[in-house]
Amino acid sequence: MKNSMNLEFSSISQNESFARVTVAAFVSQLDPTMEELTEIKTVVSEAVTNAIIHGYHERPDGKIYISCSLDDGEMELMIQDHGEGIADIEEAREPLYTSKPELERSGMGFTIMENFMDKVDVISSPEEGTTVRLIKHLSTNKAYCN
Repeated sequence: MKNSMNLEFSSISQNESFARVTVAAFVSQLDPTMEELTEIKTVVSEAVTNAIIHGYHERPDGKIYISCSLDDGEMELMIQDHGEGIADIEEAREPLYTSKPELERSGMGFTIMENFMDKVDVISSPEEGTTVRLIKHLSTNKAYCN
């Protein structure tokens, strides 16, 4: 049985922890390991922070959208913004690359996502925004909680 949820929230840094905890609570119904849950929370944090800082340049009027679906032990997570977009996705995915070096950003967001997830797709167009699609196969195949 497939289960899904959707979130929409303002692009302010205080909402990063809200997004992380909400997705973790939703995924918890599959009884993932603590390591898996930590990895999921970390990638949500990275993707939401990227949207706030790079997509919207910390403007609070932007919206971030998260959809998460669970199906037979697989989690699919999509995090989307309608911000600036990424001109060169391959460059942005390079370790240590950051478009905001003045903020002392580490440039490891996509690298972390790629290390913790089974699949990472980035779809982006300048001036239209970015969607990050993340897939993780969880070690459990337990039934959904009723």
